[in-house]
Amino acid sequence: MKNFKYVINGNPYEVAIDSLDDTNAKVEVNGITYDVIIEQTEQQVSKPAKRVAQATQASASSSAQGGSASAVKSPLPGIILDITCSVGDSVSKGQQIMVLEAMKMENAINADRDGVIKEIKVTKGETVLEGAALVVIG
Repeated sequence: MKNFKYVINGNPYEVAIDSLDDTNAKVEVNGITYDVIIEQTEQQVSKPAKRVAQATQASASSSAQGGSASAVKSPLPGIILDITCSVGDSVSKGQQIMVLEAMKMENAINADRDGVIKEIKVTKGETVLEGAALVVIG
């Protein structure tokens, strides 16, 4: 087993690679085990773009015109413990919309803007990665 420690966007990650072959790997990230399928590609792999943990807020002018929908994203990898909103609910900026367990701590996930829940992209008990879209607020 190979162990690595990373800090990405200020967040620490402990990664252990248990088994690895040409098509599969068993990887543990901060205590959560993932079975990874490695896809073979003929293209050269490019450097991934920097990911943003939270959805950016709509500008004042677009908010005044109804704005566009934006996703609230997971700030770190973890498990969805509770979803406290439903599609169609009106939410206010800062209102708790779900609870994420990460590194044995419960983290409140809050709406990043006023709006209406258009879509819930995760389910209770689901494991999510950092940057994963959780809900869409329009």
